[in-house]
Amino acid sequence: MYHSVGDRAEDPYRITVTPDRLDRQLAWLRRRGLRGVSMDVLLAARARGEGGDLVGLTFDDGYADFLTGALPVLRRHGCGATLFVLPGRLGGDNAWDPLGPRKPLLSADGIREAAAEGVEIGSHGLLHTDLTKADDATLKAETEGSRAALADLLGVDVDGFCYPYGTIDLRAVTAVRDAGYRYGCAIDPGPLTGPHALPRVHVGQNDTGLRLFLKHRLHRLRRRPAAGPR
Repeated sequence: MYHSVGDRAEDPYRITVTPDRLDRQLAWLRRRGLRGVSMDVLLAARARGEGGDLVGLTFDDGYADFLTGALPVLRRHGCGATLFVLPGRLGGDNAWDPLGPRKPLLSADGIREAAAEGVEIGSHGLLHTDLTKADDATLKAETEGSRAALADLLGVDVDGFCYPYGTIDLRAVTAVRDAGYRYGCAIDPGPLTGPHALPRVHVGQNDTGLRLFLKHRLHRLRRRPAAGPR
């Protein structure tokens, strides 16, 4: 789980990695026979009983620096990724973060550019709202509404959803499934599991090879692999 790839001059939430650090992290994966891919590719492989050499790479929030900071590094290492965006904040910024600098988000054209480069586009909701605290109308807009908005923007169906803040409960998971998404990414979903409650590991600037090794091992011990969507 990544977020922003660029300048780390101010980073109170530790959501930013530099392009150089991302480059070294992906090189670490490749040296170990692993390849970063989008979530749709990963889950399709898992559904076939394959994909042991694949790692899902996700980038939350749809920061504009994805195109300049992350995409060239992904290309260099032959990796794919899933980019979770906020169609209710196109061309806006991370206004939901009370601390730290305002980071620009991708515009509609920027999202289309990423998709044209083979990046899977998923929904992060409309406005980065905690679904566990949303009323029924907001929950529907954040799930069904954001999927419809992205389908209009891209001209294709959107299969993936990423829960803002990584927080989920059964009501949120049910809403995401019922909205037509084939999978949903959380962080640590607790007792919930399956394609609509996928766990992820945060990767940051301080994650060197040793830390990545430990995170990879601990993640595999903590969470059993989830089957791909049927």
